[in-house]
Amino acid sequence: MGSVANSLLRFFRGGASAQEQTGPGAAAGSRRSSGLGELTRLLKGSEGLAVLDLGPTSPANIAHFTNLGHRVYNEDVLLAAQNPEYKIKCEDGTTEVDVDRFFRENLVFKNVKFDAVLCWDISDYMTEPLVKPMIERIACVMNPKGYLLAFFHTKDAGAEAPYFRYHIDGAETLKLQRGPKFSLQRVFNNRHVENLFRDYGSLKFFLARDNVREVLVVR
Repeated sequence: MGSVANSLLRFFRGGASAQEQTGPGAAAGSRRSSGLGELTRLLKGSEGLAVLDLGPTSPANIAHFTNLGHRVYNEDVLLAAQNPEYKIKCEDGTTEVDVDRFFRENLVFKNVKFDAVLCWDISDYMTEPLVKPMIERIACVMNPKGYLLAFFHTKDAGAEAPYFRYHIDGAETLKLQRGPKFSLQRVFNNRHVENLFRDYGSLKFFLARDNVREVLVVR
């Protein structure tokens, strides 16, 4: 599987290595997240829930949810999608993503269903053929009435909107850290977002001031 190993599922009960704590990238400020605040409130009062973080490993995110008494799993699907092993050549000489292989090797979970998923803005940067199947796969690995938090850029963000890693810094605050140079692939409007999650139960939109729309989805 080569570098696919970098994206394999990790399960955390707390703590992280010194290397993970420092990590690459430069700090890029912070932002208030109403969606995160509501998700945190919804998960308080319960214990032993399973939370899936689909972004890069973040000790801050692990600590936030383990301090609430929950289990945290991590799988960096956007990084996995960059793996050239998932590219196949077509008869006309172009390349495309091997969607079937990608989902045979990623977002595969045994003996666990998730009560909350942090999808961040992955859908905006993910290559097009993987987006809808990813959302469908997530639905399959969530418990009924589970929550999914996702961010979507608005058209005002611009085509060169940088990719950030999100680190939870309080009940409704995120610290932003510059991540790898992934290109923004698309901008979803509200109708597109609703269609993307049409097999889910309900959606609640939050409009932030930094050209990012937040969505809290109920499975």
